[in-house]
Amino acid sequence: MRSTAILLALAGGLLASLLVGILVGAVAIGPGDVLAALVGGAHGTTGTIVRDLRLPRVIAAAIVGASLAVAGVLLQGLTRNPLADPYVTGSSAGAALGAVIAIAAFGPLAGGIVPVAAFAGALVAVAAVWQLARLGGRTTVLTILLAGIVMTAFAGAVVTLLLVASDRLSLRIRAVLDVLIGAVTVGSPGELSVAAIIVAIGIALALLVGPRVDAYAFGEETAATLGVDTERVTVVVLAAAALLAGASVALAGLVGFVGLVVPHAVRTVVGARHRLLVAASALAGAIVLVLADAGARVVLAPAELPVGVITGLVGAPFFVFLLVRSRQATLV
Repeated sequence: MRSTAILLALAGGLLASLLVGILVGAVAIGPGDVLAALVGGAHGTTGTIVRDLRLPRVIAAAIVGASLAVAGVLLQGLTRNPLADPYVTGSSAGAALGAVIAIAAFGPLAGGIVPVAAFAGALVAVAAVWQLARLGGRTTVLTILLAGIVMTAFAGAVVTLLLVASDRLSLRIRAVLDVLIGAVTVGSPGELSVAAIIVAIGIALALLVGPRVDAYAFGEETAATLGVDTERVTVVVLAAAALLAGASVALAGLVGFVGLVVPHAVRTVVGARHRLLVAASALAGAIVLVLADAGARVVLAPAELPVGVITGLVGAPFFVFLLVRSRQATLV
């Protein structure tokens, strides 16, 4: 009963945040005009702003927030590491590299290909980081952070190389910047649809594998003795995390710390059972990023601040707090 109440409250919060995201912006539009535009009664400039600009953007922000939060839940559960998330572990950087390669290769035709390319890049990155973190037979905070830093630096270097070497990419510099700075953009309805399908598959996989990830709380060896096929679970978790990270990068570029902060906040309320944690984190992540994107649009209006700046300003101090607390617990 309590879990149902929490999920209903989060669903209501998401609906409210979506309304806020549609209402606010550089152009002031009254609630009545917004409602009329949503039901198709408003035409002209107001209808275009609400239906064609704000509504797809808030939906995209909700998709990105949900995907990052669920990916963070999966990676933290798999590694038994509170500091794991798509940004810190390098999977977002791999997804960004995949997206930039798609932009360079296909130019204006890259819209529907970017989510698939971002997924492939994220999958390669998260698999590489996981293997590096397991060196020595034990996954630690230090090895995950170092492997994530290495992967992020490598992906950044390759992106820079592509920018310098590719004349075609230099003509698409705006699309590349949207990937690198963390800005919610919707190039086309098809791109939004592809990303939504990918995220739905990723969340479905997360819900499916959630009870098995619960067993990892006692260690991988203990999970195996409980009958969990650890190799298969690892593959499913990595694939789901790559799907989610890839879709988020395709729609919003590199947005940091949502996958780190949201699972921690939700875990204190709903507990550590991953199936419930996945559902609650998806809703909470969507709320957080929709509100963050709304703030990014109005804090320096009429100029827009990249949403990655908002999440970085909030998430970086939280990350430092977790790192210090983890270090203190190790010393004790």
